[in-house]
Amino acid sequence: MLLERLYDDDLAHASYLIGCQRNGEAIVVDPRRDVQVYLDLAAKHGMTITAVTETHIHADYLSGTRELAARTEATMYVSAEGGPDWQYGPGFDDATRMTHGQRITLGNITLEAVHTPGHTPEHLSFLVTDGAATSDPGYFLSGDFVFVGDIGRPDLLDEAAGGTDTRFQGARDLFASIRDRFLTLPDYVQVLPAHGSGSACGKALGAVPTSTVGYERRFAWWAPYLSAGDEQGFIDSLLGDQPDAHAYFARMKRQNRTGPALLGELAPLPQIDASDLSAALEEDSVILIDTRHHSQVHQGTVPGALNVPGEAKAASYAAWVYDPETETRPLVVLADSTDAAGRFRDHLLRVGIDTVHGSIATLDGLQLMQPKTIAPTDIDQVKHALLLDVRNRTEYNAGHIPGAAQLSGGRALWHTDELPASGVILTYCQSGVRNSVIASALRRAGHDVVEIEGSYRAWLAATTAQPAANAA
Repeated sequence: MLLERLYDDDLAHASYLIGCQRNGEAIVVDPRRDVQVYLDLAAKHGMTITAVTETHIHADYLSGTRELAARTEATMYVSAEGGPDWQYGPGFDDATRMTHGQRITLGNITLEAVHTPGHTPEHLSFLVTDGAATSDPGYFLSGDFVFVGDIGRPDLLDEAAGGTDTRFQGARDLFASIRDRFLTLPDYVQVLPAHGSGSACGKALGAVPTSTVGYERRFAWWAPYLSAGDEQGFIDSLLGDQPDAHAYFARMKRQNRTGPALLGELAPLPQIDASDLSAALEEDSVILIDTRHHSQVHQGTVPGALNVPGEAKAASYAAWVYDPETETRPLVVLADSTDAAGRFRDHLLRVGIDTVHGSIATLDGLQLMQPKTIAPTDIDQVKHALLLDVRNRTEYNAGHIPGAAQLSGGRALWHTDELPASGVILTYCQSGVRNSVIASALRRAGHDVVEIEGSYRAWLAATTAQPAANAA
């Protein structure tokens, strides 16, 4: 058996290619939307992708199940669990619907569906058996059910799918799924989750990529509650201090349920001439994505540009500041090469932003402006309508600048009713990166934004140093 984990650091997302080396067939589980990586991996090992599946209707990225099936003619397998409100839509009419206990077979390998509701009602996990070695399952593809050191959030249906208090039933379902499905497995079974540290699908995910049933049984935070049969204690602990869910999750849920649009093979992005881009920017018919670090952006950027710094978190940050359901203007990416622009586009495709139409290598020849900034020691000297903390609420609760309101970067553009219609908005995050991202979007939306230099970290350092400086 071949088992390969493919990890996207941007969205902290893991997908898996599992293949039978005897007959050359492979299945991909929880694929992302830019699917060439799976095609290349299968070709490297001389395998044909004949099946593709996903554990549930994802909220944090756009699924590549339909895309991969279209490119390979692989059979799609999706959940039929969860009741009538949680069935896949018309984009999956050709898919095989899976219920608890059904199996997918590829040569010596079997994947058995295990209904594990809680994170979502339709959630499936998969027990994997390598029949060439044993008749017993050795791997558990847990999706967003069990992570390393954590479990999936049951509150995202409230946060992202418009539910009302579904988190409580979800938490009860998770308790039952752990007790009746997970903890009945042998300790040696390896746990292969769909997310790692940094994902918003849990609140305390570990950075180690895999675990075992036995390790989680003994060391996971939830283990004492399950051991004692303390369902209420489990629910209270699980639902407390969950981080903010990004607003774009709602769009991911809708699109993943009905079926993401197919992309096909994409041509390289054309490079845009500076004079042509200048004219388009003047007409406000395109939006520039400034991919530089905020320290460079603060020295000068194109008016109305959105700051999405680098490839590393391009999908995450772009989905904060650009909503393809409401924004029709195409994007031009600042990238020093065609390859870099293509990689950046791939990240955006993962969150359903399909409107990157070109790239430009430099800002030379374009009209620039300097974003407004202020030293953290000068906050009280600037008359402002709002001091805004764009970090997650858990960060805010751990400590913030006095007088600040909290609205996380991933939600700000969807909650502009919480922002003043006029006046200066002072903004900050932890170090300045997220602050620059969301500040660029708020400026584009017409707000008068001033960024606090160095953000909370610099303010904390300045206020901590003041007593010593005064004493001296």
